[in-house]
Amino acid sequence: MDAFADTLGRVGAWFGQNKYLSAIKNAFQNFMPATITGAVGVLWTNVLVNSSTGLGKLWSPIMALEVLNPIFSAMQYATISCITIGVTMLIASEIAEANGETGSYPAVLGFILWMMVTPTSFTAGSLSTSVTSAGGNTVSVSLADLFNSKGVAAALAKAAKATLPAGDKLKAGAAKGITVDSFGYQGILSNYTAATGLFTGLIVAIVGMEIYNAFRKNDALKIKMPEQVPPGVAKAFEVLIPTALTAIVVGAVGLVVQLATGAELNALIYNLVQKPLGSIIGGNIVALSFMYIIIMLFWCVGIHGNNMLAAIKEPILRPLLYENTAAYTAGKEPPNVFNLTMCQGFAEWGGSGVTLGLVFAILIFSRREDNRTIAGISLVPGLFNINETMTFGLPLVLNPILDIPFIFAPVITLIIGYILTISGFCPKVVLEVPWTMPPVLFMFVATGGKIMGAISQLIVIAVSTLVYIPFLLAYERTQNKQSAAE
Repeated sequence: MDAFADTLGRVGAWFGQNKYLSAIKNAFQNFMPATITGAVGVLWTNVLVNSSTGLGKLWSPIMALEVLNPIFSAMQYATISCITIGVTMLIASEIAEANGETGSYPAVLGFILWMMVTPTSFTAGSLSTSVTSAGGNTVSVSLADLFNSKGVAAALAKAAKATLPAGDKLKAGAAKGITVDSFGYQGILSNYTAATGLFTGLIVAIVGMEIYNAFRKNDALKIKMPEQVPPGVAKAFEVLIPTALTAIVVGAVGLVVQLATGAELNALIYNLVQKPLGSIIGGNIVALSFMYIIIMLFWCVGIHGNNMLAAIKEPILRPLLYENTAAYTAGKEPPNVFNLTMCQGFAEWGGSGVTLGLVFAILIFSRREDNRTIAGISLVPGLFNINETMTFGLPLVLNPILDIPFIFAPVITLIIGYILTISGFCPKVVLEVPWTMPPVLFMFVATGGKIMGAISQLIVIAVSTLVYIPFLLAYERTQNKQSAAE
């Protein structure tokens, strides 16, 4: 047991000291208030003040607040739909800080580097819309289809007749010079700023800031200013050449990818990295169960397992959550069963190891005053998903009897949550909620105000309690024997 704990301790130390994993973990944690704020916007426009899918359908007076909906729609877009921008800047700042940089400039540079590989000019022909047929089927049509069906020559002749002065006329064949690609627009699509661009932001921020750091440490690339120049101005000139060279290198990588593959860097990373990881881990109950076993093994030796794997878990599961949020906001069926909040709602409620089930088991079945005291102290924190009093007070750390359900109870409840969701009993999770929100209310909000989400979490709470009961009774028999021997 000591050798096992020592091995996990070394692995945990490596995770904790790795600057890239730490940067990713810290960036997501620091951006969490923004994403929860965005979830409030979604709740307002889709669950509360909405006459089609929300409370407004049952209680029409609340629709008087509909005039405020643009505020909450903008709140959702500026946070959840722009997560890539925020996380990219935060990771760049974290990497720069680990490299010895100070100030806010690295965050700005991270945004610049991301923009270097993000398309900003588009042709209008790719725009499309859809309608629903009488039979409930969806028909999509692109602007290119509409453009070609109208007849360019007829449309141009009509416009010329209305605008040209007397005696003027179009040149012969003028209509042939206009195609759908003649129309364009500039901006940043939500495909790049939202969850689908997240891995591109992570990679660009990490690689870009390491390139910048290499240039930054080269004294030959620093523009030295006289001592009388203000420090702020001197530093700006000092990082000028490293900034320009880094932007050129990152931009060149983006151009090479575009020329070699015919697709921008974001599409390449999404198709080769983010999408496969989402399918292999985020869409796989076996892989997720194995991940939670690893998390709980860390906890068994006193290491915060969730923190250890956060840098791996969150970049994979968060995009799946925001895909569901986007679909829910658009009135479409959420595509993903698993996502970050779904796993929290079924495998992390009450704290790691779903130990609120153990608290209930002790309060109902325990005959030992010491255990009941610890459970009583742990009840209120457990209702807010904080369980350190149980983990280290009972303790669960290095407890060979209770560690068995401690490891496997969250896996069992996750599997049950998966079954309830794919069967349609539990609605899919579509919103991020604060991890401290009490169970039952947690899943009610996370599923968009659906009562079956709350009932589903009640079911796994009951299951967790049942899982812990036989091991609790065995543990107390061992405690009683030890007490008698003393």
